[in-house]
Amino acid sequence: MTDIKKLVGESLAEIISAAKTGGPKVRVGLMAAGSELGAEELAHGARLAAQSGGSVHPVMIGPRVTGYEDLEWLCESACEADIGASLEAAIKDGSIAGAVALHYPFPLGVTTIGRVLTPSRGRPMILASTTGTSAVNRGEAMLRNAVYGIATAKALGIKNPTVGILNVDTAQPVFRALSRMAERGYGVTFGSSVRADGGAVLRGNDALVGAVDVCVTDTLTGNVLVKMFSSFTSGGAYETTGWGYGPSCGEGWGEVVSIISRASGAAVIANALNYTASVIAGGLSALVASELAAAKKAGLDDEIAALTPKAASAEEDVKAPPSEPTDEELHGVDVLEIENAVRSLWKAGIYAESSMGCTGPVVKLAARHVEKATAILKENGYL
Repeated sequence: MTDIKKLVGESLAEIISAAKTGGPKVRVGLMAAGSELGAEELAHGARLAAQSGGSVHPVMIGPRVTGYEDLEWLCESACEADIGASLEAAIKDGSIAGAVALHYPFPLGVTTIGRVLTPSRGRPMILASTTGTSAVNRGEAMLRNAVYGIATAKALGIKNPTVGILNVDTAQPVFRALSRMAERGYGVTFGSSVRADGGAVLRGNDALVGAVDVCVTDTLTGNVLVKMFSSFTSGGAYETTGWGYGPSCGEGWGEVVSIISRASGAAVIANALNYTASVIAGGLSALVASELAAAKKAGLDDEIAALTPKAASAEEDVKAPPSEPTDEELHGVDVLEIENAVRSLWKAGIYAESSMGCTGPVVKLAARHVEKATAILKENGYL
């Protein structure tokens, strides 16, 4: 009888919670260790999210913090490798629908779509993108970032998001490519600069104002902008505002893993959890796929080819040697050279893979090849 009462009580609690939030809670894992601000800051952020009245149910993955027994905890190991493995396993087995992590080894082709609170008018703005990398070529990356930014905005319920391209290198070619795609039927709505001459190519003023719903830029610039917007009131040591570096998007990528910084404060952590739950509920992965399909129908692949430096097509065709487990990483190769660096190792008979960590691109390979691979990469000028 006691067990039946408990089950009935839990079911009623779930029904009441769903009625209050407009739907069932979305279980989002939070990497609960590794913050420069301490584990309690992460737990406090999760509690704020749980108490916010939103649709998120935070699941802590890491060592339990005293005083936060009200939160659900998985994998109480303090080892970051164990925490990362548990987070991935929980996503795969469906224990959580997505996650918020302090670091995650996204493959090349996957990037995150951040969100900031712009200081001039207190307006939220999506930054596409902020970590990872959607492509090694800058033009292609920014074009894909525009598509992923639109998909993310739609997952948040913005039906017709306005888009602008930050005036960084290749902004004009990307704007022209998007314009041609729009003429062929791709549903992109350009926003406008607040400056007198307007236009969809944005200046720094527009970023401060939040002139558009989606600001398209390259990943490294987006990363810097998130850090500046979120921590300028604290002198940089503590991120006080915003939603973090956002959820992951990529062609063929179905997981929703959002990134926060080791300097993200509790308010940002709570926002990141709610942001992640919202885009999961909004069907982000399906929207990315449908936006890509629409973009391809409007000539995305042709525009990518036009934005790709012609010299890249003359590269030597090198086949990968038989695959083997990659349990070590080499850092320091530039993102524009990462694929060529991997090919140079293949040519020497070393199996390697390219990947993207939070600090930049990495070459993954078996530990037994590290010494030889390092020498080859140095010899070829990649390190």
